[in-house]
Amino acid sequence: MIYVNNLSKLFGDFVAVNDLTFNILPGDVVGFLGPNGAGKSTTMKMLTGFLAPSTGGIQIADLSMAEDAKKIKKLIGYLPEGAPAYGDMTPIQFLHFIAKIRGLKGKHKAERINTVIKQVDLLGVLDKPIENLSKGFKRRVGLAQAILHDPDILILDEPTDGLDPNQKHQVRELIQNLAKEKIVIISTHILEEVTAVCNRVMIISAGQLRFDASPEALLAKSKYHKAVTLHLSYPSDISGLLELPGVIDMEHERSTGRVTLLTQNGADVLHDVTEHIKDRRLPVDTIFVEQGRLDQVFRDITQGVKA
Repeated sequence: MIYVNNLSKLFGDFVAVNDLTFNILPGDVVGFLGPNGAGKSTTMKMLTGFLAPSTGGIQIADLSMAEDAKKIKKLIGYLPEGAPAYGDMTPIQFLHFIAKIRGLKGKHKAERINTVIKQVDLLGVLDKPIENLSKGFKRRVGLAQAILHDPDILILDEPTDGLDPNQKHQVRELIQNLAKEKIVIISTHILEEVTAVCNRVMIISAGQLRFDASPEALLAKSKYHKAVTLHLSYPSDISGLLELPGVIDMEHERSTGRVTLLTQNGADVLHDVTEHIKDRRLPVDTIFVEQGRLDQVFRDITQGVKA
């Protein structure tokens, strides 16, 4: 388990992280979200022992970061922002180097290197200098070193940054498989990654924790949660939709024919909407119930908008 108590980090007069407190349990796959400069990377660097907190404490597996940092680091796999590596090394040389640092030897070392090469699909670039690799492959080399020693805790800063859609899907599947036996913390700007991989979302803004719950709970905070969106094939009188029970507002994009009906407290209005469409013979060619819009609720939370 990870216990974080009243954690703060100051750089001069600038408060990067402000009094964070949270616990993370085995089986948690945490999406760590926030705008640029929110304090995500700084928090991750403190969790890995790379930075010392100004105040507060971190306890991992009954060990204190202040007293047992070296023991804790053995339990953690860390993919930093930018995936730094030695550019003049090849991926295979780099993985052998990391394996030696991590104390892997003999048959076990060879097995782990072969396993991670397959897991992150590095076979085609093993003998190319890392500095000549694409951003996506550099990211995969960084991920390989993070999981090489089969750590109990994975802390990944933007793990799919620079990857194409197929590669993102592959890495997300890998993370889901690894998460069955590990704690995984993922910092990301990609909101869809939260719903694809995580079972818990933490949002920080200006160094403070603003939200901590499931992705479903995050979607439920959206004003579009349970909203009904439909598309008109040509302009029609839709004013009656706003008068239906449970409908509190309507957004109409006349240029596209898209109409979204916002509901009161997530009321189920689909039946009444479809009946109204039939009665008025409205030219609706698509209709669906929204789960919520992550981009909207993320903006509201990080900009201090009250739900």
